[in-house]
Amino acid sequence: MPTENNINIKNRKASFEYSFIDKYISGIQLTGTEIKSIREGKANINDAFCVFLNNELFIRNMHIAHYFNGTYNNVEEKRDRKLLLNKHELEKLQDKLKDKGLTIIPLRLFISEKGYAKLEIALAKGKKIYDKREDIKKRDTEREMGRMRS
Repeated sequence: MPTENNINIKNRKASFEYSFIDKYISGIQLTGTEIKSIREGKANINDAFCVFLNNELFIRNMHIAHYFNGTYNNVEEKRDRKLLLNKHELEKLQDKLKDKGLTIIPLRLFISEKGYAKLEIALAKGKKIYDKREDIKKRDTEREMGRMRS
């Protein structure tokens, strides 16, 4: 079972599917049983994305499993959760989202030094197929160079 300090749930597909423009660290508004499940490492952000509703940023499709000892306090696993950013950051993100093809995606979920759940999000643009192929070629050549050096 992972300890609280080394919780680091990553969205592995994100860097392959998107190119990042800006990154932000935000807090998440959670209930008591949700934070306990995250501390046990039972969360998934692979299919999650962020949307603005009434000038507030929410994350959708983030799966947090039911806490085993939660009883009636457990909430829906894929409910919308509010992200906590300051007003200036929210306005900046909203302005940039008006550009075509940009989206906000979660990169990683972690527990801060103070014990709070934090989410690293990125303003991102989707990659084209040829961009993905170039990334694969670049990664393969770097791997080959590394093998030749050792």
